[in-house]
Amino acid sequence: MSAPTPTTEQTTPPMPERFTVTFAEADPADVDSLGGKGSGLARMTQQGLRVPPGYVVRTPACRAYLTARRLPEGLAQEVRDRLAELERATGKTFGGGPVPLLLSVRSGAPVSMPGMMDTILNLGVCRESAAALGAATGDARFVADVVARFHAMYAETVLGALESAPAVADAVAAVDAGDDPAVVYERIWSVAEAALAEDTGDSVPADPREQLLGAVEAVFRSWNTRRARTYRDFHGIPNDLGTAVVVQSMVFGNLSDDSGSGVVFTRNPVTGEPGLFGEYLAHSQGEDVVAGVRTPDPVAEALAPALLDELRATAADLERAQADVLDIEFTVERSELFLLQVRSAKRTPEAAVRIAADLVAEGVADAAAALRSVTPEQVRQVQRPGFDDAEVQSAREAGRLLTTGIGACPGQVTGTLVLDPDRAKAQAEDGRAVILARAVTSPADLHGMIAARGIVTATGGSTSHAAVVARALGTCCVVGAGDLQIDAAARTVTVAGHTVAEGDEVSLDGSTGELFTGSFAVATAAAATTAMDALLGVARRASGCEVLSRVTLVDDVEAARSAGADGLVTAIDDVLAATGHLDGLIDHLLAAPGPGAPEFDDFAELIAREMTPLLRAAGDIAIGVRAIDLVADESRELLQQTAVTTRHPELSLPLGRLALIEAQLAGLHRAVAAVDGTPRVHLAVRHLTDPAEAQLLRDTADRIAPGIAVGSYLTSPRGIDRIDGIAAAGDVVWVETRALQAALFGLPARLLLTAEPLDEYVRRGLLATDPRTTLDPVAERLLADVAAIDGRNGVRVGVRISGEVSQGLVSQLHALGFRRFAISTGETRPLQVALGRAATGR
Repeated sequence: MSAPTPTTEQTTPPMPERFTVTFAEADPADVDSLGGKGSGLARMTQQGLRVPPGYVVRTPACRAYLTARRLPEGLAQEVRDRLAELERATGKTFGGGPVPLLLSVRSGAPVSMPGMMDTILNLGVCRESAAALGAATGDARFVADVVARFHAMYAETVLGALESAPAVADAVAAVDAGDDPAVVYERIWSVAEAALAEDTGDSVPADPREQLLGAVEAVFRSWNTRRARTYRDFHGIPNDLGTAVVVQSMVFGNLSDDSGSGVVFTRNPVTGEPGLFGEYLAHSQGEDVVAGVRTPDPVAEALAPALLDELRATAADLERAQADVLDIEFTVERSELFLLQVRSAKRTPEAAVRIAADLVAEGVADAAAALRSVTPEQVRQVQRPGFDDAEVQSAREAGRLLTTGIGACPGQVTGTLVLDPDRAKAQAEDGRAVILARAVTSPADLHGMIAARGIVTATGGSTSHAAVVARALGTCCVVGAGDLQIDAAARTVTVAGHTVAEGDEVSLDGSTGELFTGSFAVATAAAATTAMDALLGVARRASGCEVLSRVTLVDDVEAARSAGADGLVTAIDDVLAATGHLDGLIDHLLAAPGPGAPEFDDFAELIAREMTPLLRAAGDIAIGVRAIDLVADESRELLQQTAVTTRHPELSLPLGRLALIEAQLAGLHRAVAAVDGTPRVHLAVRHLTDPAEAQLLRDTADRIAPGIAVGSYLTSPRGIDRIDGIAAAGDVVWVETRALQAALFGLPARLLLTAEPLDEYVRRGLLATDPRTTLDPVAERLLADVAAIDGRNGVRVGVRISGEVSQGLVSQLHALGFRRFAISTGETRPLQVALGRAATGR
């Protein structure tokens, strides 16, 4: 009798996910795994565009490498397998002939980091492939150029060599087109190897497959270079993402006169103007364009008409498909166009605002896509002040214009001229405004570029390293100032016999490309542009939020309205300080009141007199008024708080001297009566922590100032814990995020408005949450209860934000349900954009 058949189901363990994927197989949406470059190539390949075939080594392989410090098991075999597939797909042979396959090996992080990581071109060069390449092209000089380029890039990227030796350039120059390409390879290779041995003692592998694995490993390592980490730290990019590696069949822009390389943007990344914008360099490879060592030509003038038409049509189709302005790298090989990369374009703040508004108006992008492309920081930069026009014109007439280059990133800055990135960083840390001048920038200059207020280079175009990085930083930049002669040893800059020394003041205009000697006065920022207004309209409609701007003087009201404020907030102590009436209040608080006299009657009249013009200017727009606060950090200077509260400790309590509250209510009531119409006003008192305080405030307002709404500014965990009772006795509740976070962390609230020492403290990992930019989890739990009461029994709930807007903080508050915010007037526009992004999930 046979044994019974087992009933337990047998399953096969799932196969582990592969480290590599071809462009044709990949999911373009999987940016985290493919990186931005791999995602773009996959998308274009699957759209049927002319993309040289290739594959992606996915980011998990990089993360595994960085953990184990060696290539993960199985990756080398996958790379070889994919290489065999690529040979079949192209009909070319890697490391041989008759048609040789050469490769580009490039980094591709999930978040764009232009110029920060490593690339190797022309990989696969050996004696056999060089001979085949020469036979296929009939040009031994081209072979010499390919061999020299590859050796130099591999030596620098993989082996850490400093630069190609002059002897290599001399050997390349000596090659004749009709020379034997195999002999040319041996000659160039031997000279390059000798120079490398003298420099590092290393050798570039002659075996193409060994070259490929070394290049992949080098790209992985480049994720953790100093310049890459500096870039990520500055832009807030996580360090644990890792990079993908793109391995792609080479096409050659340096093959012939009808070949070349270029970079284009679907719109001008400097101004936002519609239309194809970019540069093309004939008889060149891609690094020649972006490195800035040669100045390319405008693409509309340099590219053949048929190719230009094809590129325009392709760029427009890609922009419509991705609903964003794009940066496209391309190569022309013997009059045939190939697309090598597409990604969201880095753009200036001014361009970002215009492009976002235009894309919505044209129906190319919806609100979510438009707001995704503009950050609060970009909005902040657009509204910054610039030079006085009359002074600039006078400077031109006086001969102070030193030179003019290509405006690569707008802005107008004055600073000390510095020629070295290390000195630029050191001087910036000493508090000086610095303008960094370089013949050409490289990733090694990044720390100095971040520190500088402005950047100017002698060579390069609008797609050079300096231009791209400056746009990413939002730093004023001029490139291609060809008359600029920089003497690093003498620490001088000379233009047409005029010499400026390091340390002299200069002024830079990133729009016009002009560099002036001396400084300029700064003019008041212009009103919001039409594009800004349109973008803010998109943001407001998307968010459905109400934003109140902080004002102090009558002139502030128009500025707040121009910024798109839905309402206003002010503070009585700020108004009195600005109008020069605080001294009398301080004297009154320090002196004992006269017997039988109304304690603060004169003070109430003063408030009425100063608040009336502000209410009249506000008109029908809502205005919230904060009562005098004698225990805030700001009061230490503003109201001589220590002396006042030491003599009268009851003034440290929100309602400790009720007469002071009564006087403010009475003054506000008189101001409302003096204004035509019905001003929408409320008075809020800080630091309430108990429903009994809120009820006393309510009863006092009903007695002293009927019709004036009252409320509270909650600044402590206890006040928020008792939110139900406090809200029941009032009309308005505000929560101050800075004060609440400071209380939770046990820090002075003023510390949350400074860079140091908190920057260093956070860098050291001593705080899991940066209280300036992110809500602590405890704060989130508390604030969820506050948001829940908005609208209950007619009570309005709002959040007061101090300092510069943080997108992360705003997104957290919006997710909790807050829809009413108060902010300084200068941050009104950035906040509106941040709220729009939060509402659309960006």
